[in-house]
Amino acid sequence: MSYPLIYERSRKGRRGLKLVKGTPRAEDFLPKEHLRETPPRLPEVDELTLVRHYTGLSRRQVGVDTTFYPLGSCTMKYNPKLHEEAARLFHPLHPYQDPGTVQGALRLMWELGEYLKALTGMDAITLEPAAGAHGELTGILVIRAYHEDRGEGKARRLVLVPDSAHGSNPATASMAGYQVKEIPSGPDGEVDLEALKRELGPHVAALMLTNPNTLGLFERRILEIARLCKEAGVQLYYDGANLNAVMGWARPGDMGFDVVHLNLHKTFTVPHGGGGPGSGPVGVKAHLAPYLPVPLVARGEEGFYLDFGRPKSIGRVRSFHGNFLALVRAWAYIRTLGLEGLKKAAALSVLNARYLKELLKERGYRVPYDGPTMHEFVAQPPPGFRALDLAKGLLELGFHPPTVYFPLIVKEALMVEPTETESKETLEAFAEAMGELLKKPREWLENAPYTTPVRRLDEVRANKHPKLTYFDES
Repeated sequence: MSYPLIYERSRKGRRGLKLVKGTPRAEDFLPKEHLRETPPRLPEVDELTLVRHYTGLSRRQVGVDTTFYPLGSCTMKYNPKLHEEAARLFHPLHPYQDPGTVQGALRLMWELGEYLKALTGMDAITLEPAAGAHGELTGILVIRAYHEDRGEGKARRLVLVPDSAHGSNPATASMAGYQVKEIPSGPDGEVDLEALKRELGPHVAALMLTNPNTLGLFERRILEIARLCKEAGVQLYYDGANLNAVMGWARPGDMGFDVVHLNLHKTFTVPHGGGGPGSGPVGVKAHLAPYLPVPLVARGEEGFYLDFGRPKSIGRVRSFHGNFLALVRAWAYIRTLGLEGLKKAAALSVLNARYLKELLKERGYRVPYDGPTMHEFVAQPPPGFRALDLAKGLLELGFHPPTVYFPLIVKEALMVEPTETESKETLEAFAEAMGELLKKPREWLENAPYTTPVRRLDEVRANKHPKLTYFDES
């Protein structure tokens, strides 16, 4: 990369702001022992250099504000700028303020919790987890606390996950101290019920399931799966990454799930990935409510308050009360659309996925699990083409690639999720580009991209040996 770091633009003595005489200094307020002895090593740049630096960086990125972003299982929907403005209204608040001075913020959090409980069919909820995977860990720790409280903690040491599960599922279970067992998918792409029956028993703590699953298929036998889990004392965990497809239409709680984590930064329009912090609320059925993290936002006779009086809680999982501004955006999204709007958004996400799937099939792509697609689908290129080459070629044609090589049960997988915010014209243009790639010479595909700021990386080396720090060697 030739783009310099902000530290490399630094020139001694330059600054963007000069304080007027008489402005109080830190030593006027803080005891000497709390003051730094040497100034921090910050870049010294003028305001214009700073603006050009970060504006230039933003132009080197591909994002949903600039192009179609069909990243499967990530729900890269457009985030209305109005919700950003709503979040800005709260920026002067400080988490150490007395609850009596932030009743509006607490009310917003309480209302959001009630909306999410209603949408998922859960009895209690925490907004604390900072992201989806963090929500998963919180949910599994709640399940572990439940089993331990019942004296079954030592016996139930296994968590089951389908072979199409998100990678964070087995990682979460392992991080919580559990062993993990994979359940195969059947020929229809859904959980192999007979294989599941063979694994269930008093040694199993939980089954983690995504519905619709990562093939974009709804698990039609979910009620039977829930019944089998309940009979075995196994807690059923809902990975909410794909809730966008059923939002307002079907509730995990009604399907028999005991725990659900949500990805507000996917389903409820909060920016995802590099666009902003995540938020992973966890909802539970009543029997698991005592174990949720503290504090919970509650409403009493004198207003809203933070409830720390929960002796069986697993404790705090994050500082303060979660990524609050992400909660504001999700609250604004739900209030703007209402239940009917949420249902329409989910329906359009399914319609868009089904339309795009048919377009890609017309252009030579194959869909190995071609059931009634929900919000996403998994395609394969014709024999001889590599998913990685097609993904890199898409960058050259102005589109962000879909997820590739996932789920692992599909060779050369291209997992496509268009979301409800994209137009028919955009979907057709993307399908046209995918078709065009199949006509490109093999050498062109193998060397793409050509005009992006960074060309094809050694991805294994980039992952195993990342350079994440800057050292000034001058």
